[in-house]
Amino acid sequence: MPAFALEPEQTAWCARLRTLAAQRLRPLADKGEPGRVNRPLVAELGRLGLISRLFDSGALALCLMRESLAYACTEAETALALQGLGAHPVHAHGTPAQRERWLPRVADGTAIAAFALSEPGAGSDAAALALRADGEQAEDAQGVPGTRRDAALGGGPVAEADGPRRWRLTGEKCWISNAPEADFYTVFARTTPGAGARGVTAFLVPADRPGLTGTALEMLSPHPLGTLGLDAVPVTADDVLGETDRGFRVAMGTLNLFRPSVGAFAVGMAQAALDATLDHTRRRDAFGGKLMDLQTVAHQVAEMALRTDAARLMVYAAATAYDAAAPDVPRRAAMAKLLATETAQYVVDTAVQLHGARALRRGHLLEHLYREVRAPRIYEGASEVQRGIIAKELYATHAASHTPREAP
Repeated sequence: MPAFALEPEQTAWCARLRTLAAQRLRPLADKGEPGRVNRPLVAELGRLGLISRLFDSGALALCLMRESLAYACTEAETALALQGLGAHPVHAHGTPAQRERWLPRVADGTAIAAFALSEPGAGSDAAALALRADGEQAEDAQGVPGTRRDAALGGGPVAEADGPRRWRLTGEKCWISNAPEADFYTVFARTTPGAGARGVTAFLVPADRPGLTGTALEMLSPHPLGTLGLDAVPVTADDVLGETDRGFRVAMGTLNLFRPSVGAFAVGMAQAALDATLDHTRRRDAFGGKLMDLQTVAHQVAEMALRTDAARLMVYAAATAYDAAAPDVPRRAAMAKLLATETAQYVVDTAVQLHGARALRRGHLLEHLYREVRAPRIYEGASEVQRGIIAKELYATHAASHTPREAP
């Protein structure tokens, strides 16, 4: 399918999603408490079958869902995205037992997932993770390395004789969406000190593990964010997602999928702000005519539309590249997130300016969007990080395809 066009059935599906968001999800979102997980809203997303689509559809379908939901209900969009972000590593890298235990509950909205990557000293620099996974060689009843059972982990086998297969997680995670209310966390920890990105392992950690605590943070965001404290939290090889010391691949694979869809979230907000501005400037009396009759206003609206459409096309192109397993997905994903989130910031800010003071009143759509639009420029890789990724990929591609000329 071309990246620049949608099929009629896709367009119709997006329209149905916007209607569902306005009629069934918006009322539940309005009843939620800012900064807390809205479990009735997540459960409704499950009943509508939207969460399960995260796992049986491609990147483009994910982008269409996020854009459509964001247009009418940003809270529903974010709740959906966080379920996907936290559970995608389980879907893509989990064992059959992990998948069987958690994915059905995530899909029906009864289990809340979270993606625990960031730390106080390792936000944008994910390779600098400091949370320790201290390996232990388990022993049997006779003190011989082998397999034994640990009551703290439910009595399952926790170690074998072929190396560390049991760890204790110690450290802190910060800025974690859905913390501290999630039912399980995808936690990234350092299993090999000094190895950079090559020494990180992803673990599936249920919220009831001993030593795991959390604290909510008061943030400029309606969805929950918090810190996690891990004090010798026990995990085993049964909790590993993917391979030991290969967790960075799990993290980057998840982010490459979700970065374009962060852009889709931003495009949905930008389109909502643009449509509100069109309606306002068409009706508002000013200087003997309508506000839209002022050339400076009309040109601003045109610029808002131009940037929104450009961002949308780049998001669709990045998602299509992901679905086609193209080699340039990291660059395209970074470009899509960067352009779309920066565009949404511009469009929403301009919409507020054209609406005037009314847009700053609590409860106004633009007041809500103005608070929502700032965070996506930071999370899942700040704009500056995306520029770094783009430049790195460009230079690598150029070096691979061009032979340097010798100096005369």
